[in-house]
Amino acid sequence: MTERAGADALRGAGSGAVVSPGDGWESGDDRAGRRPEDEAGKGVVCAFGKNLKTLRVREGMDREEFGRRIGYSAATVASYEQGRRIPSPRTIDRADEVLGAGGLLSVWKEEVERAQYPGFFQGMAALEKECLELLMYDTLVVNGLLQTEEYMRALLGMRRPPLDSETIEQRVTARLVRQDIFDRRPAPLLSFVLDESVLRRPYGGKEVLRGQLEQLLLIGQKRNVEIQVMPLACGESAGVDGPFTVVTRTDGKKFVYAEAQGTSALETDPKQAALSAARYGIIRSQALTPRESLELIEGLLGSL
Repeated sequence: MTERAGADALRGAGSGAVVSPGDGWESGDDRAGRRPEDEAGKGVVCAFGKNLKTLRVREGMDREEFGRRIGYSAATVASYEQGRRIPSPRTIDRADEVLGAGGLLSVWKEEVERAQYPGFFQGMAALEKECLELLMYDTLVVNGLLQTEEYMRALLGMRRPPLDSETIEQRVTARLVRQDIFDRRPAPLLSFVLDESVLRRPYGGKEVLRGQLEQLLLIGQKRNVEIQVMPLACGESAGVDGPFTVVTRTDGKKFVYAEAQGTSALETDPKQAALSAARYGIIRSQALTPRESLELIEGLLGSL
């Protein structure tokens, strides 16, 4: 069965549904703000913008003064108020403080943040934000949670048909925001297995690859992160069906996410999720250990 569901549907998931998150996994956030991704999201963002403008006018501030106090231009303030851009949670809190709103703006944070995603992707976004564990196997590119900004731009610039500049900026900053997961407390358990070929392919050129390998070494030192490499010399792999992610929610329920060629699916069947988790365990056992993997990455970096 296929259903298009948001966060509310996933809270009760477990009966074997397949949610199609589409391309929303890459939907964006940036310092100046994100664009709402669907009509429902636009409604939320427009309502927030009207509240923001009302409170600003009440305080007798023009857009230039208000923007200066929250660290943005008057044009960006206008885009917030007109519902064309989505401010970050930190920006909303700062605006609430500057305008003396007493929480009237901060209370919008969750709804406004959710509006960056299409409705059918909001369930997956919610899972990633509240996960207890993520198990990620990648065979084509470095996982988005591990990518440097330069690597992201290189990949998005290769898309065919080409993406416009605004969409690229939107998706780059979306991935950067998702990387806040590394600083979350309590820290989720994060396991990555990457095919060695991914680490050898110089998307964007050698300097981009160099920065990406350095980032892998840095993130690999985190106590809640394990990075492993599936070596090219390995003659057997349980991951021949391609990349996937197993998400474990804080209540212990597991979900499986996979995407390819602009399509994606989120499997909620407990049996399939358990099988995917078991398959990931086999993949992990076939890969190099975390220590061996970091040594391999160091060697690749030294050869550039």
